[in-house]
Amino acid sequence: MDKYDQVVRLWQSYNIESIDALDKYLDSFRILFAFHSSKIENREINYHDTREIFENGKVLNYTGSPRTLFELQNQKLCYEFLKDKIINKEMISISLMKEIHKILTAGTYDERRYLANDERPGEFKKHDYVTGIYGIGSAAEHVENEIAELLDEINTYDGSDVLKAAAYLHIRYEYIHPFADGNGRVGRTLTNYYLMINGYPPFIVFDEDKCFYYECLQKYDAKEEIEPLYEFFKYQMEKTWKKTLEKRKDSKEVRKSLKNIK
Repeated sequence: MDKYDQVVRLWQSYNIESIDALDKYLDSFRILFAFHSSKIENREINYHDTREIFENGKVLNYTGSPRTLFELQNQKLCYEFLKDKIINKEMISISLMKEIHKILTAGTYDERRYLANDERPGEFKKHDYVTGIYGIGSAAEHVENEIAELLDEINTYDGSDVLKAAAYLHIRYEYIHPFADGNGRVGRTLTNYYLMINGYPPFIVFDEDKCFYYECLQKYDAKEEIEPLYEFFKYQMEKTWKKTLEKRKDSKEVRKSLKNIK
């Protein structure tokens, strides 16, 4: 059994059916996810501030940009908002997507670039913006229909490869680029949400691996290749839960040794 399958089996063995259980098994994960997901696009993010926000709700003696604190606080609020929805396995809808965006981008929109164009958190883009080296994403007037089609595909998927479906959701979402800002943070959150409501573990896209992440997204933009992102997600999932697997293995070895002592 490869490490990816071990991670999936480990997560499913938790049999998470309550918010308390979700909090328990995502205790350190949610902080690391918020740190890396935010740092990918904001170099001012650091782990200490992220942990302080999640554990204490504030950062003492902070001298950085207020936007950075908003981003971290928003990550915490978004997790709190989604917890019961994860337990209840609520399907992704346009309204849920917009609410996630509203929470994650509150207080962070660039006033000159976006608010002057009547863009708002929680609303699909009203104008076209350059998204990468291959284009500008879907035209603003097509976003709602294309997102609706994507969600219909994802919510009716009945195959066995949930991670591949999650990769498809992520790469199509980023290709459409439905919002004026914050698409990356929302996309990574939606991907993990989709995995968890389908009984699969969430994972972190590590900041140090973002070059590979961007390359996978660009390969889809250029040739509609999904396999590179799928394999990258597998690697990130293994990396995310590596220490947890090692601790589990070590604890089993200890129990086995204790039995042998008798």
